[in-house]
Amino acid sequence: RIKTLYLFFLSVTFSRLSSQPVPHSSLNATMYAKIVASAFLYLSVPPPTVHAFAPLSPPLPASSSSTSLPATSSSSSSLAATPPSRRTFLSTGAVAFGALAGADLLCPPSAFAASEVANMLGATAPDFDLPSSTGKGNTTLRDLTSKQKWTVLYFYPGAFTSGCTLEARGFQRDQDAYRSLNAQVVGVSVDPVEKNAQFCAAENLDFFMLSDFGGKVSKRYNSALTVPGFGTFSNRKTYIIGPDGTVRWVFEDVESRVARHSGEVIEKLRELQA
Repeated sequence: RIKTLYLFFLSVTFSRLSSQPVPHSSLNATMYAKIVASAFLYLSVPPPTVHAFAPLSPPLPASSSSTSLPATSSSSSSLAATPPSRRTFLSTGAVAFGALAGADLLCPPSAFAASEVANMLGATAPDFDLPSSTGKGNTTLRDLTSKQKWTVLYFYPGAFTSGCTLEARGFQRDQDAYRSLNAQVVGVSVDPVEKNAQFCAAENLDFFMLSDFGGKVSKRYNSALTVPGFGTFSNRKTYIIGPDGTVRWVFEDVESRVARHSGEVIEKLRELQA
């Protein structure tokens, strides 16, 4: 039970962490605080142990109601280990929850996100040179802007996951609207080229994906999520880049609105082009 609870806390931590619009520079502090807090419950409370009980004594004869039970050895009748008390469990859980909440207070994401967005809006988008899922070599930012189109550059954690599949399907569904707005959609993740190509084929996508090995470009766009022991992933963010190569808008809170995200991007494109 303790292990199950720990895994639950850890999964919730990573889920909450991946949805937070925290730039890379401040991400590690928040992440470490939350992981340590969620692990506290597991490390502080000893796991339940198997108890060794003495075998049951044979039933007493009806006429020997006053006869005492046969004595058993202390080693066989005693518990192998004392399980944690309810008070210990509850108090430790309270500390763990408090630490998780404290991590948010110590590292509030909104202030960092607002600062980064303010710095990027109107600035030239960071350049990149990444292999494409089309198998036709690398694609650069200059390649995209040279077409004099608006670019919807969206970062996603991993192909074939539920959230990323839903997001890609939304962009595919609205391809006619993007074409009418002279806009192109391009995805970026740390997935290898082969996996991105398989994903595009499986979902019949009319747009392509770029493979950001090691998350270097994701870091430049403040969209990197680094998990110790697992590496760096692309956090879910979307950038609207104008034909002149400048960042015109940044969507930070995408995780909580994946299903309607493409519609919001189209609305913003219309607003920016008005």
